[in-house]
Amino acid sequence: MSTDTYAIIGAAGGIGSDLCRLLDDRGVRLVLGGRSEEPLQTLASDLTNAQAVPVDARDFASVESFVATAADAGSLKGVVNLAGSILLKPAHLTKRDELDDVIATNLITAFAVVRAAVRPLRKAGGGSIILMSTAAAEIGLANHEAIAAAKGGVAGLTRSAAATYATWGVRVNAIGPGLVDTPLADKITSRPAALEHSKALHPLGRIGQPHDIAGLLAWLLSDQATWVTGQIWNVDGGLSRVRAA
Repeated sequence: MSTDTYAIIGAAGGIGSDLCRLLDDRGVRLVLGGRSEEPLQTLASDLTNAQAVPVDARDFASVESFVATAADAGSLKGVVNLAGSILLKPAHLTKRDELDDVIATNLITAFAVVRAAVRPLRKAGGGSIILMSTAAAEIGLANHEAIAAAKGGVAGLTRSAAATYATWGVRVNAIGPGLVDTPLADKITSRPAALEHSKALHPLGRIGQPHDIAGLLAWLLSDQATWVTGQIWNVDGGLSRVRAA
């Protein structure tokens, strides 16, 4: 009997490592992707059945090879793209190369994953693709122009791909978090004033923790979510939807 396999790009990050541990408890096979092999190998050594595969998520051919490796490892059931970046700058101060990097890291990686994953997932009988958007694509936040533009594109990609590939049994969803306490957010969370400001923006009074996102990711990959597609899940402490009294 073939082992269910899940491919995670950005596996060694704060959210990715939490997700991988949740999935590992299910007894599945994991193919861990990222730019640097060493942290992937360290994580893989802590898991029961995991393989580290370096991947450049901004390169179509590299992502295709990564997904093919995962499909060869077992019955591919899900692919998650956690590659991303944070740039907080107003548009008039954003340089072209900075914008290009934000678009490539956040939108191009998402497109590359959808492009590479849909056919192997169809061949395996269907499955789940999960991308990452942001609360900043849902609500106007100052100095978020580049990241909001890129992640807004991810949201549109999610809905369109969900429609295109529904008949293939491929579900496409995205999570739009607020600020999460990961190494990626260190430039914000390491500054007390910036951290307190960020907490105040979230009606629940705190920023997110990796497990807040990983739990939903794991659910969207599970059999409990087989009737869910085309959704942008805002896991953001209420940032994009409510105002605290």
